[in-house]
Amino acid sequence: MTTPRRRFDRSMAMLARARRSIPGAAQTISKGADMFVEGAYPAFLERGRGCRVWDVDGGEYIDYILGLASITLGYAYPAVTEAVARQLAEGSIFSLPHPLEVEVAERLIEVIPCAEWARFLKTGSEANSAAIRIARAHTGRDVVLYCGYHGWTDWYAITTPRFKGIPKDFARFVAPFNYNDLPSLERAMDEHYGNVAAVIMEGALIDAPALGFLEAVKKAAHDHGALLIFDEIVTGFRWAIGGAQEYFGVVPDLATFGKGMANGLPLSAIVGRADLAGQFEEVFVSSTFGGDTLALAAARATIDEYRRQPVIAHLWAAGKRFQEGFKRVVGRTGVPAECIGFPVHPKIVFRHANNKTNYEVMNLFLQETARRGVIFHFAGFNISFSHSDADVDESLEACEAALRVVGEALADGRVAERLEGRPYREVFKRS
Repeated sequence: MTTPRRRFDRSMAMLARARRSIPGAAQTISKGADMFVEGAYPAFLERGRGCRVWDVDGGEYIDYILGLASITLGYAYPAVTEAVARQLAEGSIFSLPHPLEVEVAERLIEVIPCAEWARFLKTGSEANSAAIRIARAHTGRDVVLYCGYHGWTDWYAITTPRFKGIPKDFARFVAPFNYNDLPSLERAMDEHYGNVAAVIMEGALIDAPALGFLEAVKKAAHDHGALLIFDEIVTGFRWAIGGAQEYFGVVPDLATFGKGMANGLPLSAIVGRADLAGQFEEVFVSSTFGGDTLALAAARATIDEYRRQPVIAHLWAAGKRFQEGFKRVVGRTGVPAECIGFPVHPKIVFRHANNKTNYEVMNLFLQETARRGVIFHFAGFNISFSHSDADVDESLEACEAALRVVGEALADGRVAERLEGRPYREVFKRS
């Protein structure tokens, strides 16, 4: 039975309006219509509940994008929604600090290994910039060695293809190293000997750290007088409550958290060891909305829910169910594909010998799964506490049907011809 093509009339009309009024037509690059199969994928979502979302045309989907990994419990999760509603009736921002700032900071100190204090901001980019500023102030040095993606602010964005508008001199103060490649870190350390303020990295995303790698990075940073910063924006409240540092048992000097910490409400935090707290007396880190009580109420409710419910265990179990099921589906369809990475943040990849074909196939797969009511992002996807076994199994059925379409397209060599929309474009890859 042929699955009927979904209609995106309102989505496309809204997209046309957005392009007239919003540069880029979205607030976040990764959410833009050109990150998906434009014309064959919903461009605007209207509401969500649990692990499901509805687009502006009324289409229903099981969502594995989850607000770019910010939804860990589920959309409109009752405990969080009720906490925010109660606080909204009391006010959202005040002229002096609110007790929630203290309560949430105390909770973070309890659940994050490196946290002996916490300061709040709104986005992961801000938190990472604050961490870099603290490290530079503490060490009196300028250079930052980085691995992974760390946001849109100047210190990191100068390293990306989107560096326009940033003074070119900024590039002198940052240098990359490769994940699971300790010699590349040591070369960067030697090149900038005596001037490295910090090593900042994501503890894990798709690849697992090689045995002893994270420990060796920490030792190398400390041997050179630099601080180790873990960017836990994605890994926090997903790999473990306390992030990669808890899961892998390697404690950094500073860490940044966001996304899942407040189940999608805008809140981030920089946390760290006690002796670094004094830097805030001189370093300029300040935000009017850092004390936003709605996001803080959401964070308190989210952390409490993690303590009451087996959230982390569920994320791992549901993700493993998906990965194992996907492997069986691939075996039945014969399509060269894998679901790689950690179960809590996996990624579907295609293994055709031709990279152009892999790109076209991924587009076709995204189109066909969306047609069957499941949405993914090409760069990777996520699991929430609201994804039930039934949701995962339904998603695997959609994947199998989509892979059968892919298999037919590979067999007759007409992959691109089956695309009903414009292929996505990848902005840049994490280093």
